[in-house]
Amino acid sequence: MANALLEMRGITKVYPNGVVANKDVEFSLREGEIHAVAGENGAGKSTLMKIMFGMEEPSEGAVYIRGEQVKLQSPQDAIDRGIGMVHQHFMLVPSFTVAENMVLGMEPRKGVGFDAGEAVRLTEETARKYNLSVNARAKVEDLSVGMKQKVEILKALVRGAKILILDEPTAVLTPQETEELFHELQQLKEQGHTIVFISHKLKEVKAICDRITIMRGGRSEGVFQTREVTEQEISRLMVGRDVVLKYDKDSIPHGKPVLRVEQLAISDSQGKALLAEISFSVREGQIVGIAGVEGNGQTQLIEALTGGLRGVSGSGAVSVQGTDIRGLDILGIRSLGVSYIPEDRMRQGSAGDASIADNLISTRYRSKDMNKGPFLHSSRIAALASSLVEEFKVRCSGTRQPVGMLSGGNMQKVVVARECSTNPQLLIAEQPTRGVDIGAAQFIHQKLLELRSGKCAIVLVSADLNEILELSDSLLVMYEGQIVAYFDNPSAVSEEELGLYMLGINRQDKEQTGRALNHV
Repeated sequence: MANALLEMRGITKVYPNGVVANKDVEFSLREGEIHAVAGENGAGKSTLMKIMFGMEEPSEGAVYIRGEQVKLQSPQDAIDRGIGMVHQHFMLVPSFTVAENMVLGMEPRKGVGFDAGEAVRLTEETARKYNLSVNARAKVEDLSVGMKQKVEILKALVRGAKILILDEPTAVLTPQETEELFHELQQLKEQGHTIVFISHKLKEVKAICDRITIMRGGRSEGVFQTREVTEQEISRLMVGRDVVLKYDKDSIPHGKPVLRVEQLAISDSQGKALLAEISFSVREGQIVGIAGVEGNGQTQLIEALTGGLRGVSGSGAVSVQGTDIRGLDILGIRSLGVSYIPEDRMRQGSAGDASIADNLISTRYRSKDMNKGPFLHSSRIAALASSLVEEFKVRCSGTRQPVGMLSGGNMQKVVVARECSTNPQLLIAEQPTRGVDIGAAQFIHQKLLELRSGKCAIVLVSADLNEILELSDSLLVMYEGQIVAYFDNPSAVSEEELGLYMLGINRQDKEQTGRALNHV
């Protein structure tokens, strides 16, 4: 393409195990544009971006910058060529200051020591230049998620990035933080920077991006002006069929309380309050959503519900089916009919080296159905695994394939299949569709609604506000370890209003939030 800033021509990537991640892909960037890359998990977009950032080398094809062929054999090669990447999971050292993170790997020296003053000066100068306000002396662990993202962007800019690859940049941001980020990206664009925007949020792609490349099955489905395609058309190109973006939930009566949390308070080993007076209930056939910026007590709450709390002290009561679960281990809690979809499918949700079949039975291998004398019943395990792979549409080469070889979306489907197939009475779903494509997200949403219709009580924790507003029957908002808002009709709440509660700007009184315990 004439006058392209960066081109990727005929890119094919075949891994040693024979998986073809990219097949003859063409991709180009124009100077000063915001260009979206969209596609299902496993569509090849992550591999393509890793090749652009020097994390992978193509099996075939070449990369050109301003018409000159370049070899990008490492991220440092890409950085030297003016390419930076902000990963979905931030690469910051929490105990370091903003300035210390900014100069990591390129530390200014004063004699033989680190020049902290110069690091602060360089940080403040870069922040002024790009109008990205940060506190250079603040510790990263004390920053909001939105502020950490600014630091990551500044880290790339201070290293000379003219092309910025942003991987799911709004995944954990409130609407207000997203709006601020978009304003900052527009300013960078006006200063001549080029931005690659990887996202599953099609509304945001339409709002911020000039062009979009849609990938499917390792190939490009085409490049489009975003103003000329609808969200539904983008979805259809991504997954090959129409995708429902809204859900018509059946109105079903809620049954008896399955989960009750009363006056739950938790402090860490230093006495710092992590949760304060948390009270709510979840009834049969009810989805209770929990919204909040990450780091406001959701993790500790879920650990209290699933038996994962360690090294803390607390008070209050948590009961499932009328049984107090404090003091029970994970197996004891699961025996009450509790299933759990954890937010980190790789670290908490699966064993990457184990097979799909082994992962699918990992919570039920003690059951009589799975055992034949002292041994596991291999034929029953194989039959169950094959059935679940088919039902949950897991794309794989077979049930003996290691889970770690699957795409993120298919790995998530394995976790969801395991947790949803045991007829749970209570399902804790923590970020169930994080990092999965729109097609897989729709499938997972339908499974949650099926469980709801079957009288399962569901706790849904999600940073995706559209997801939580669409699926929830009732909604709680957490801020600094407290419930600051309760809504019994989430469909009447806008994302913007929700964001104000998530940021602690708005707060309901205790009488309003107290209704969460005895709602019907």
